[in-house]
Order: sequence, then C-alpha cells, then structure tokens
Amino acid sequence: MNDKIDFDTNFDFDTMPDRRDAASSKWEKYGNRDIIPLWVADMDFRTAPCIIDTLSKRVQHGIFGYTQPPRELPGVITHALERDFDWRIDPDWLVWMPSLVVGLNVVSRAFANEGEEILTAVPIYPPFLSAPRNAGCVAVTAPLEQSDGRWVWDFDALEKSVTNKTRTLLLCSPHNPTGRVWTRDELQQLAAFCDRHDLVLVSDEIHSGLVLDRDKRHIPIASLGDVAGRTVTLLSASKTFNLPGLGCAFAIVSDERLRARIEKTMRGIVHHVGALGYFATMAAYRDGKPWQLALLDYLRGNRDLVETRIATMPGLRTWHVEATYLAWIDARALPVDNPVRFFEDAGIGLYDGTLFDAPGFLRLNFACPRSLLASALDRMQHAVAAL
Repeated sequence: MNDKIDFDTNFDFDTMPDRRDAASSKWEKYGNRDIIPLWVADMDFRTAPCIIDTLSKRVQHGIFGYTQPPRELPGVITHALERDFDWRIDPDWLVWMPSLVVGLNVVSRAFANEGEEILTAVPIYPPFLSAPRNAGCVAVTAPLEQSDGRWVWDFDALEKSVTNKTRTLLLCSPHNPTGRVWTRDELQQLAAFCDRHDLVLVSDEIHSGLVLDRDKRHIPIASLGDVAGRTVTLLSASKTFNLPGLGCAFAIVSDERLRARIEKTMRGIVHHVGALGYFATMAAYRDGKPWQLALLDYLRGNRDLVETRIATMPGLRTWHVEATYLAWIDARALPVDNPVRFFEDAGIGLYDGTLFDAPGFLRLNFACPRSLLASALDRMQHAVAAL
C-alpha cells in the first residue's frame, strides 16, 4: 500500500527551544560547562505539530486516569506498517510496553533462563549487552566486520559464537551505531541462522522510520515468511518523532506462545503505557508522515556535512550513514589516551564507544540544528588540528 503523502516543507528544524531549562538528560549532563552535547539519541527538534496539537487537546481534557490503548490505535499502527513497509500484521499481535529498552529486558527474561546465552553482534547499542546480564544470562558477542567501506555481518564468527546454551539472537535493524540498513539477503541469512539453531529472534526496529538513503528501504525481518513464527519485533515512534520522554513502545509477535511468554514475564512488573504516550504515538503514525519526510531531508543534509567534515580530520574515520541520525567514528588513530575526554575538553560531548564494546570509537548524534552541528564540527576540527 502506497498512500499519497503531501510533502510540506514548512517545518522549522533550524530553531530549537533552550533545553537547558527543560530537565533534559542530554543537555544537563555537562551542567554549566561549554560543551555541545551530541551523545544520547534524542533530537534537538520540536516534534511534529500534529503530535503537539493532539497532546494539547488531551491535556485540556484534564483527567489522566488509568489508560488503555485508544480504540483506533491498533488500526493506525497496522495501516502505517502496511503503508511504509508492505507488512501486514494482525492487531492482536501487539504487546504494549513503556519503552523499547524495557522490551529488551523483558525478552531477555522471557526466552532465556539464568546462565543461558543471548547472542548479538558488536558494536551495538549498550542495552543489547546490559539486558541479558540484567536477566542473569550471558551476553555473547560476535563481531561485525568491515567490507568495501561498510559494516557487514561475519556469519562465520556468528556460527562460532553459538552454543547449545544459546537461546536468543538480538538484532538491531537498522543498525545502531553503524547506520546500516540490512539488505534482504543479509536478513534472510540471519533468519536461516536462527532457524538452524532454533533461536528466538528479537529485532529492534526503532530506527526503521529513519532510512536516509533514497535507494534503500527498511525490511522488517518478520515480513520475510516463516521466520515470523520465531520473531519478536520491537518498535516505537520515539526515535523518528522525538518522543522518548513519553514512554510508549510495542512488540509485534505473531506466535501465540511467544506472545504469552512475554505477557507472563511482564505481569505485575512492567507498568502500563501512559495516556500521553498512546495519543502521541497515534498522532505520529496517523498524521506525522509529512513532518517525517521533511525531517529525513534535513537529516540528509546534516549527515552529508558530518561525513564531509570528518573526512578532513586526521586521525578520525567515519562510515556512510544509511539510516539513523548517528555517525560512528573511529578515533583510535588520534594520539590521545581518551578520545571522549579529549573532545569534551574541546567542547563537544560524544558517546563513548567502549559502552558499545568498541573502545576508541565515538558516536555522534547529528539530529540538531545545522548551525549547532557546524559549531560542534568546528570545535572538533580545531581540536584535532592542534594535536
């Protein structure tokens, strides 16, 4: 299904409110220090006007009691998934959660017992490593490898990492932090791997709405046929529409037994989603497409600026970002002991690659007004040039 979308360019991504007075984790990390924060993955853009309008109306209602998903929300979700990815799901497959990270922790408990293994590939978003450990499981990692200037799966390393104690594979698609959009062939190989070893496949697809390359398209791995029966897909509007503070995510689980295990694990522990999270999610998927398209166009310009500027900085290397708003930077050639501290001293706050199981790497969030990004890149360039 390909609905006609009116493209509206009248959205302002160049102006942002002062986040220092908004209890922002991103901006308050460094206190009053003159550091531009480009670390945690939230955007310095106001969300879509349709979401703000929907939330304003809901707030004016004035009652915030116990809430269940609005009746129309499952239909909005199913329509959006078919529109964007040609993926048809049953609304009964939805399991609501307060965040995707909660989902990672739930599945780590639902599909592996204490002492058993959960497999993923590194570098990877830190909760992929912490969630299995929180569950008393063993986080087993296989390295991604570099080929022809991009990060790819090392299927030989993956095969060598699986044991008779491995129960689950955690997949990040599109990939955080390398920015890859996995191809159909790569996904089919992963599906075959999970079938061969009888693994539950958990696919974090929270960045699926942030594909930047026009010649690429996100493919939900659960849309590829039989693998759906062993797959849990985790989704949220929070990354695409900058809503992480509202706490709303969902799992898509076609297999009734897997769904029951998730619901049993959540029972009495995982809190329900709040009203504002539900209504923001509904507005995003129902009415937010024009804003999303404008956002993607703006992010492409920021991405190109980052890649062009980093290429001129000796000792740094980055890769083309196919999706997300996150650049993955290799700083191991810099003559410094701690690249995170080095750049903080120069006034730029980046995410430490050590937390992604990649010491010496950095992650840069370029979802901010271009003028702010340019200032941060100027600081980086001056700091590198002074070495």
